[in-house]
Amino acid sequence: MSMNRRSFIRYASLAAGGNAAGLRPFGMLNGLAQSSPGYKALVCIFLYGGNDSNNTLIPLNTTANGSNGYTAYAGVRGPLALSAKTLLPLSAGANGNYGLHPSLPNTQALFNNGNLAFVTNVGTLVQPLTVAQYQAGGMPTPSNLFSHPDQQLEWQNATQIAGTGTGWAGRIADTMSASSNPGAQIPLVTSVYGDTLFCNGATTSPVAVDPGNLGGGSCSEGAACVGRLETAQQLLTFQSGMSLVQADNAITSTAYQYMSVLANAVQSVAPLATTFPANNPLAAQLQQIAQIIQVRAALGMTRQIFFAGLSNFDTHSGQLSTQSSLLSQLDGALSAFYTATQSLGLANQITTFTMSDFSRAMQPNSNTGSDHGWGGHLMVMGGAVNGGQIYGTYPTLALGGPNDSGANGRWLPTTASSQYAATLASWFGVPAANLNTIFPTLTNFSTTNLGFV
Repeated sequence: MSMNRRSFIRYASLAAGGNAAGLRPFGMLNGLAQSSPGYKALVCIFLYGGNDSNNTLIPLNTTANGSNGYTAYAGVRGPLALSAKTLLPLSAGANGNYGLHPSLPNTQALFNNGNLAFVTNVGTLVQPLTVAQYQAGGMPTPSNLFSHPDQQLEWQNATQIAGTGTGWAGRIADTMSASSNPGAQIPLVTSVYGDTLFCNGATTSPVAVDPGNLGGGSCSEGAACVGRLETAQQLLTFQSGMSLVQADNAITSTAYQYMSVLANAVQSVAPLATTFPANNPLAAQLQQIAQIIQVRAALGMTRQIFFAGLSNFDTHSGQLSTQSSLLSQLDGALSAFYTATQSLGLANQITTFTMSDFSRAMQPNSNTGSDHGWGGHLMVMGGAVNGGQIYGTYPTLALGGPNDSGANGRWLPTTASSQYAATLASWFGVPAANLNTIFPTLTNFSTTNLGFV
């Protein structure tokens, strides 16, 4: 059975360039898994394609900035407007009167119980920018706005230049791995959604795993997986005398050690008490994350960052049904994961947050969908979150209005993605002296901590 280059790289991506020797035995993991003082984890959920946050968080009446909330919303949204009677109202402490998409009942409960917050009109920015400045041109702006691949990269690298080769989680790992996880058996950053820029550091690498397949690596080739694994293992014994091949062999060998460590650790403890929704790819990813967190102490981890993803939010057509299904998956996965963190006694030590390429334009297109936008609304969940609140400045819902970068409701962000990320990093324990290195545009903003966690 042959193994193609992409398959080999996916195996290799599981490895960080470290020494996995001296792995711990797993017979005592049940006790070890219950104790890890000072533990903290960040869990990123990336909504690929650009979630339409205009139909996620909706004003019911007059909002804090004086715009006529639901009336303005319905007037601009047209056929995409959700009926006011279907919206799920948020508690009165939400800095205004807002409702959620009807597919988010668990999210509503998390918010109203103080365990989830929204941060509004967040987007990629190099520096503070007004609509007049943007329209006049000449001011620094993120590269290739409204482009999926560029904006995904710029959200993940927090530099506003798509060509940057490291992500902000990877740069945190560069800064904190040695001091926070000195005896770690795996890297600080783990992806359950394949290879992503977010996870890559300059001196550190992530581990990438397939949910539910810790022992088998990343394999999507069905019956060919067993043969591919055997072929990959045979490659490790190939002595070519070529330094590049030998280096790849070493990386792949470390990858298999990580797979073995994770598989043995998870299999050595009792299953999670929480039931996660079936047929929900995001729920499967978050369940895998919860299982890895469960054995954190045995893995030598006091700090961890995880990356998960949910795709198909690029709703240029048929938006109402597509987004409803996707938000339902997000809602069920979030609820189960928060319940799992409670069962593990770690609700206050795990903060989960969303990112997305961008939001969508407020004005619908001709295909009962919406086109690429800019600033959008994000969720932050966890026991440490100052929940039940809406942070940031909710935009005035008027085409060509004070928050519209053009004429179709592409909201110019009033909060930068770097401010959002730096707030999470500060909670995670990144020293203040390192924030400007990890987030190079942060110095352009007067506020570096938004206070939501």
